[in-house]
Amino acid sequence: MKRNIFVEPLVQTYIEDQKTEIVERKGIGHPDSIADGLAESVSRALCKMYIKRYGRILHHNTDETQIVGGQSAPEFGNGIVLEPAYILLVGRATTEVDKERLPYRSVAIKAARNYLKKHCSHLDIDTDVMLDCRIGKGSVDLRGVYETKKLYANDTSFGVGHAPFSETETIVLDAEQYINGRLKKSMPEVGEDVKVMGARIGDKINLTVAAAMVGKEIPDKDHYISVVKELGEKVHDQASRFTERKISVDVNTADDYKQNIFYLTVTGLSMENGDDGSVGRGNRANGLITPHRPMSMEATSGKNPVTHVGKIYNLLANKMAHDIAGVGKGDIKEVNVRLLSQIGRPIDQPQTAGVQLILAEGVNMKDVKSEVEGVVDNWLENISDITDLVVKGKLATF
Repeated sequence: MKRNIFVEPLVQTYIEDQKTEIVERKGIGHPDSIADGLAESVSRALCKMYIKRYGRILHHNTDETQIVGGQSAPEFGNGIVLEPAYILLVGRATTEVDKERLPYRSVAIKAARNYLKKHCSHLDIDTDVMLDCRIGKGSVDLRGVYETKKLYANDTSFGVGHAPFSETETIVLDAEQYINGRLKKSMPEVGEDVKVMGARIGDKINLTVAAAMVGKEIPDKDHYISVVKELGEKVHDQASRFTERKISVDVNTADDYKQNIFYLTVTGLSMENGDDGSVGRGNRANGLITPHRPMSMEATSGKNPVTHVGKIYNLLANKMAHDIAGVGKGDIKEVNVRLLSQIGRPIDQPQTAGVQLILAEGVNMKDVKSEVEGVVDNWLENISDITDLVVKGKLATF
């Protein structure tokens, strides 16, 4: 079946040749990322429950999780959470099948607790947060569309992706994953709430890192200052692996040591002290916020991974873009992919699947067009692979 696939030149300056570039990554412990992570973990847990009981994923969307920041009193060597953060799990789900009620709220709460235990190492989930689940029954009309055996889109929406990542994008993404990954063993003072902002001006890249520090791991002011310095040096060394450009790193620039102002926390999370979070306000489906690239405003996390195109098309567009970037081994310098659905139509038949390319010097569109179309067509033919990857937790949504 012929699909609406369109391949055309991308008429703009190649990203690495542009004078400036801005890239942001909200870390795993940022309130918006926690909201995304909770929404997605709840969705995956519901998927597994539905599959175990009925052999397929039933209707649900849990993409409205909200976090209301608490209050805390951090200090060097100690600190206490005064008022727990409030977490509201909300959305829609299939709550009853053939008059049998399902334990959907118990499943959701358990998934949320497990997620927080895994990703927030200094958080006491019994005292530092309040988990509330208000997931309810979904819309009858939307469930009618969703429950059909054919995979019909349950929304008219679009997804976007781009590839390959620029040096700045690669550095920003890796910096946060490095801080919240390998670096944790040697620097337990650094909490999970990390944000990295990258700004490239010409051939100079500056990283501004905001990292919540854990008070009980830091005995005094001098130790705090040394940790901030060490963190900046290690991030600089790590970033330098990806570029020949000049790198500079600034950490916790709102600190004022003379005024005894420090980014100090009890739990390593800013949500302990007034910072709120919502699904979809942070990283896009590729893990970054990239104003120099095409982006979708869709919240990817928590949406059902079967027919909700707001989720599937964003994940799919990114997979397509990275595969297309590999066509011809250097023939393609930059790829943008945009997929548009129409509610009620099969998800493998988008209204339009648009691909824009910046080609390497000496490469003609006719040299790559057929293979690019083949990549797009193959992914649409096997679109259910996205669902499988999401349910297994092998495809990140933020």
